Amino acid sequence: MSYDVERIRKHFPALTEGAAHFDGPGGSQVPTVVGDAVARTLCSAIANRGSVTAAERRADGIVVDARRAAADLVGAEPEGVIFGRSMTQLTYDLSRALAKDWGPGDEVVVTRLDHDANIRPWVQAAEARGATVRWADFDPATGELAVSAVADLLSERTQLVAVTAASNLLGTRPDVAAIAAKAHEAGALCYVDGVHLTAHTPVDLRSFGADFYVCSPYKFFGPHLGFAAASPALLETLHPDKLLPSTNVVPERFELGTLPYELLAGTTAAIDFIAELVPGAGSRRDRLTTSLRALEEHEDTLARRLEAGLRAIDGVVLYGSPERHRTPTVLFSVDGVAPERVYAELGERGVNAPAGTFYALECARHLGLGDTGAVRAGIAPYTTESEVDKLVAEIDRIAGEHA
Repeated sequence: MSYDVERIRKHFPALTEGAAHFDGPGGSQVPTVVGDAVARTLCSAIANRGSVTAAERRADGIVVDARRAAADLVGAEPEGVIFGRSMTQLTYDLSRALAKDWGPGDEVVVTRLDHDANIRPWVQAAEARGATVRWADFDPATGELAVSAVADLLSERTQLVAVTAASNLLGTRPDVAAIAAKAHEAGALCYVDGVHLTAHTPVDLRSFGADFYVCSPYKFFGPHLGFAAASPALLETLHPDKLLPSTNVVPERFELGTLPYELLAGTTAAIDFIAELVPGAGSRRDRLTTSLRALEEHEDTLARRLEAGLRAIDGVVLYGSPERHRTPTVLFSVDGVAPERVYAELGERGVNAPAGTFYALECARHLGLGDTGAVRAGIAPYTTESEVDKLVAEIDRIAGEHA
């Protein structure tokens, strides 16, 4: 069965408001099944996890199910899935745990392509331990991060390489597998930010060679939280700060306080929904892969249409290289019009395409966009061809009025 965007749109109550949502990179809209799962869990009898009462068993089942669903989505082991408030919070927690073994002379590599949540925790953890931070630059003309840009910074003192699987600003998809391989050759770990990528393509932790892979369910139809995936054996080597009476079992020893059961239920529902974007048979992992491949083809087609339309408009500047495979994310500006003004005018006409740096501050600065950034339009699973044409028409109008 082919990808049927109209069938999928019927599951999203928010779309009935009529706006064309190109704001998916900041958070997707939510299907009814996810909202129902959250509400049902909140209104059910529930308690702290356990095995004595029905309420305890329900809580435990929700956590186990969510770990399995998350593991299926990213090709990990359920016992290696950690849930937290957000990707940012998890990265700060893991950076502090990892940095306990760092000291003067040790090195950490970060990239200017990344969201600040995969930069600042490592910079601050390194500074606290007297370690050195090495910066990998991307090509501002193409938006590409070469493997050599990272590899040339590695040494026998490198402890960790932090890299994005896809830039949330440009959509650039670095060769993570090659970067991870180079990190491992140097004896370093590789921490991969998958927040922007996971919503658009099948992901496999093992194929990437990532030691840690972090993402956020609210980017792919789920509630606002984050999860990190790693091998249980690696997690056993880390000892995060925790309360004395809390368990020392992996992965629970990384999870502070009681988990948000309703959000975990919503995460499972979101992942199950993705598995049914293109109905089929097989395991959930197999169905996720099939659905996400079909989604990727749908989104890539629309992204090419959007890029072609914007490039045909005088005064529109696009950033990054459209020739390279990337997520369906387009960053652009209109000559003579402040990005915030473009954003506001689009919003007034029912097109949601925000402007800014979107926390990819180093990336925006390296592109020459300073702290202002540009307009970002992201294709989502519910985006249609007519919505793309509407966005292009509105940008053409704005450019023409300000020419």
